[in-house]
Formats: sequence, C-alpha cells, structure tokens
Amino acid sequence: MPAPEPDSLAQVTAEVTACRACPRLVAWREQVAMDKRAAYRHEEYWGRPVPGFGDPAARLLVVGLAPAAHGGNRTGRVFTGDRSGDWVFRALHRAGYANQPTSEHQDDGLALAGAWVSAAVRCAPPANRPTPTERDTCLPYLARERALLRDLRVVVALGAFAAQVVMNQVGLRPRPRFGHGAEATLPDGTTLVCSYHPSQQNTFTGVLTEAMFDAVFTRARHLAP
Repeated sequence: MPAPEPDSLAQVTAEVTACRACPRLVAWREQVAMDKRAAYRHEEYWGRPVPGFGDPAARLLVVGLAPAAHGGNRTGRVFTGDRSGDWVFRALHRAGYANQPTSEHQDDGLALAGAWVSAAVRCAPPANRPTPTERDTCLPYLARERALLRDLRVVVALGAFAAQVVMNQVGLRPRPRFGHGAEATLPDGTTLVCSYHPSQQNTFTGVLTEAMFDAVFTRARHLAP
C-alpha cells in the first residue's frame, strides 16, 4: 500500500471549501448567498466554507469565531469585507503583519507576513451562533492548520468562543478565565493571548478600543519577534 500523501495547507484549504458536513450551515450560507444584501446585490457571493489564509511561515495565528454572512461568506476570505475585519487588518498593519490596512476582496493585494488568519467555524452561522456539534465538526481543520504552521509561537483568540475552542483543542486544563489581554501557555509551548472580539457591539460601545486591540498585537509581536 502506498504511503499517504503528507498533509498541507493547500490540502486543508481544498477540503474546507468543499465541506458540506453541517446541513444547517450549508442551507444558511447558500440562502444568504442567493438573497444578498442590497449593497452587494451585483456581486457574486462565495457562499461556501471559508479557509484560513496568510503566511505559511507564520509565528502568529489569529482565530475568530466564523465568517460573517455578508463578509467572508460574500468575499471568500475570512474577516474580509466586514467591519470586524476592518479592525483586524488595521491592527495587523500597524503591528507590521499586513502590507495594507484594508481587506475588501480576495484580489485586493493584501499580503500577510508572519501571520495566519483563520476561524473556529468555517461557515457563516445563523445569528453568529454555531451549535456545539457544528463547532466540533470544524475543529479538525483548525487543528491541522496549527500543526502545519511549523513556526507558530502565538495564538490570538478573538472572543471567548474562539478562546474556548483553542483551549479545548489542545486539552488545556484548568482553563483560565477569559478576559481581554489574558494569556495562557498551551501544552505545545505556544502562548494564547485573548482579545475581545472586534464586533460592532464591542467597538461601538467602547468595550474594545483600538488602543486595547493594538496592545494585543504588540504583545504578540513581543512574544514572537
């Protein structure tokens, strides 16, 4: 019997984009892609699971919750085309991880250096709330990405959901309490740094400020120069 082909980030991407494992998420992402938001009515929506992207030599992994219905589900790139993504890529640019502060579509020239951006769940979920089964079904994709990022030193989790997924994935016990700027050393030696999610609810109300967000990525840069 021939030896199995070695895993790769390209293989993970191919499997993610073809995945139809969660019927509720498949139905929702495809319905959103057909109905569209009025502002994007002339665009062709991606309407599929959204893979991670960035620098294969990344020392920093950024993990969000899931693609936005009219963001990543529209553009095909995580955190691209929505207001949360505006915050993410401005912060990555200021920290020296991105060549530009904006991320509008897949061919906009954005390139990451030393960073990989991904999500705990790869399909846009209704009301931004994946079920535990949907979360667990997606976990192997993130685990494979982590294993393939050989130079990884720091994981920034955006929000409590992403932080819990990362800690569950590596079997961290006891789990530290989530909080903005909270840190934990993971069993593989990488450092988890937590951040409030840059949702409009958090950014419009001042729960998360740009100074607070920048501090997280400054810390990541310090931990993995």
